[in-house]
Amino acid sequence: MVADKYWRARKAQDALQIDWDFSDAVSLSTDDVFDSYRSAADDDPGESERSEGSFASAMESGDRVIEAEYAQPYLAHATLEPMNATAWYRGDRMEVWAPTQAPDLGRIAAARATDLGPDDITIHTTFLGGGFGRRLTQDYIEEAAAVAYRAGRPVKVIWSREEDTRHDLYRPAMLHRMKASLSGGELTGWHHQIVGPQILDWYVRNAAPAQYPWAPKFMYDTLGSVGLMAEGIATPKDISAIEGAIEYPYQVANIDIRHTHTDPGIPITWWRSVGYSHNGFAVETFMDELAHEAGEDPLQFRRRLISHEPRHLEVLERAARLADWQSPVPDGRARGLALFRSFGTYVAQVVEAGIENGAVRVYRVTCSVDCGQVVNPRIVEDQIEGGILFGLTAALYGEITLQDGEVQQSNFHDYPLMRQYERPEVLVDIVDSSEAPTGVGEPGVPPVIPALGNALFALNGKRQRSLPLKANA
Repeated sequence: MVADKYWRARKAQDALQIDWDFSDAVSLSTDDVFDSYRSAADDDPGESERSEGSFASAMESGDRVIEAEYAQPYLAHATLEPMNATAWYRGDRMEVWAPTQAPDLGRIAAARATDLGPDDITIHTTFLGGGFGRRLTQDYIEEAAAVAYRAGRPVKVIWSREEDTRHDLYRPAMLHRMKASLSGGELTGWHHQIVGPQILDWYVRNAAPAQYPWAPKFMYDTLGSVGLMAEGIATPKDISAIEGAIEYPYQVANIDIRHTHTDPGIPITWWRSVGYSHNGFAVETFMDELAHEAGEDPLQFRRRLISHEPRHLEVLERAARLADWQSPVPDGRARGLALFRSFGTYVAQVVEAGIENGAVRVYRVTCSVDCGQVVNPRIVEDQIEGGILFGLTAALYGEITLQDGEVQQSNFHDYPLMRQYERPEVLVDIVDSSEAPTGVGEPGVPPVIPALGNALFALNGKRQRSLPLKANA
């Protein structure tokens, strides 16, 4: 629908009576997705991603074998500025103004929709209005280019909030099956089966044409493997499902980490901290469960197992010290902790939380971060704090559900963000380091989700193994 004003186009769109053909549509519901994951996990132990020692022997010799399953839902990006782009087709060239995280891929997207090549297209990158990985996929630019190409005049495309929520490309839902062997309170074996899809299977359509500029446009949709074969390059490994899990830092003699690849057909893409987000929740929640089974303080349990990892150990001890881990907390509150390394950055966090008026309330987050050499500490603080709030939003509210293939959420009333009045006190401690600088935009996300869950367990003794976290679990 094209009009001279946004609301005129929107009202005309709402008035349309459309009969959709759903014959090729995915008709799964959320329960179907996780049922398919469990069936896949039962049928296929998965590709080995890391193997040390013999986990089978550890299971036989251990006093106890602890098992747990963790489930995490699809998550939307919920950028405050919905997808939009402005395109102007001038016959032999096109200009596009768009909030994009990948202007080179924006040129490819616009070329798909026109008779132009990528070199004939100029992308003007505007402020993002929030990206979080969503604006790496250029479907909204392709749409604007297609309309402008046919209209012959400048066209601005704006997605409604409902369109943005229901037609996002989501953080994949994932399933984790964990096993560990304990012997005399010592962790002797670790098994982690990660079940779910890989992002590159979906993203390759967008990225491959930019990787192979020699390719004609008719090959754009088949370039994923064809381009690599033509250049004699092995297909790169997609680590989006396993990152963070394979870097498991704890000193355990017997480790078995696997990925069972299964894809239910729900569109997915990058989401802030990518695979580290779901692997962080599974790994650090299970570590807390093991500490409880071993009858040991969660801090001391982790401390012993990372004595060989000085950077991990330092952020853990600093965060615990700043949070005054051993001191009593006010009535109705408890603390939980977690640590995780993502994008080369070591982060440990302590969350102090409780239940207030029937809802989870996060009062304080203490975070220690080692991101190597720091030029501007304020930027580090801002990025880490933003990641913490982003992660808390996912922990408390993030859940995209499906019914017969349709996304059930549509706007902030049923896919809410953390509000200003809910914002906890956040203390960010930066390690003074001479190591090479690493990332700070994403590493604040993974530890805060399990740290909050661990705090709620410490509060009421109820372990939550699925997200979002509930006050009445």
